[in-house]
Amino acid sequence: MVILPPPEPGVKLDTSVDAAAVEFLIENKEAGERLDRFLARKLGVSRSRATAAIRGCLVTLDGAPTSPDKKLRGGERVQVLPEALAEPVPLNPLTPREAEIGILYEDSSVIVVDKPAGLVVHPAHGHADDTLLNALSARGTELAVVGDGRRPGVVHRLDMDTSGVLVLAKTQAALLSLVGQFSAHTIERVYRALTYGVPVPPAGRIEAPIGRHPRDRKRFAIVQNGRHAVTHYRVLEALPPGDPWAALVECRLETGRTHQVRVHLAHLGHPLLGDEVYGSRASRRASAGLPLEGQALHARTLTFDHPQSGERLCFTSNPPPAFTKTLELLRGHGDTHAT
Repeated sequence: MVILPPPEPGVKLDTSVDAAAVEFLIENKEAGERLDRFLARKLGVSRSRATAAIRGCLVTLDGAPTSPDKKLRGGERVQVLPEALAEPVPLNPLTPREAEIGILYEDSSVIVVDKPAGLVVHPAHGHADDTLLNALSARGTELAVVGDGRRPGVVHRLDMDTSGVLVLAKTQAALLSLVGQFSAHTIERVYRALTYGVPVPPAGRIEAPIGRHPRDRKRFAIVQNGRHAVTHYRVLEALPPGDPWAALVECRLETGRTHQVRVHLAHLGHPLLGDEVYGSRASRRASAGLPLEGQALHARTLTFDHPQSGERLCFTSNPPPAFTKTLELLRGHGDTHAT
């Protein structure tokens, strides 16, 4: 969360004790983008909501009011007041539906969950009410409402078949703080993955822009005009020992694009085991005899600053049984189950 000085005269300002604003520094790669589109993408709200906030003087560009169609140049500072996300009631209330989820931490600002593989984070096509948000609604968890209310509390996501640590915001202030931390790349995310083949070199940095696949809109790919994406990786184990054809890999995300780890490792020539979307023919054949339920990817660690206290918090999750059993098989331990 970035606390800002008062904006230029004429800009509406909340003077309550908890009032705070979030600031984004426009990067050169974002030059040419309309302000309303930029804001909608950064805050996870609809474009109409972003437009209303700009016209309502809740957003300033370099300290001055501006217009929704303003083209960004790069280097400017966009300031957003908390009221920009205010929305009293969701237009599409979530249907409560129970599901087994682990709660790693909860207070009045945030809730940190251990998402199981196979569970979608928020309602979408084909998953109207069998999601993590529906499960949280069933347990009475109240989350911060943004935009049209379909994704309350959501500041980042995990793919359906990716398990692990996920944080959600319970208040508008917490949501703005977490959005700001993700934008500033101060939130640390560490994943564990099982790859087909052993990456060479055993540690490195993958920097390749990610965007929609030019022919398949349901997939993502490395594309020239894609969004900046960086993944740091290192091989923890080459598997099986002695004659490796797979690896246990740790990935640290510098950015958080959709399917980033899966796309980057596939681009490196080492797709995830069990990945039917980005895997190769060889990786699919190798995965066929393994007890995987989707791609072998687990969000192991999430570290962020608490939105209210500022305390640095770190949460860790152990991989699910399918992942650990596969890892033990690759280690040559037969049917032994990891603990």
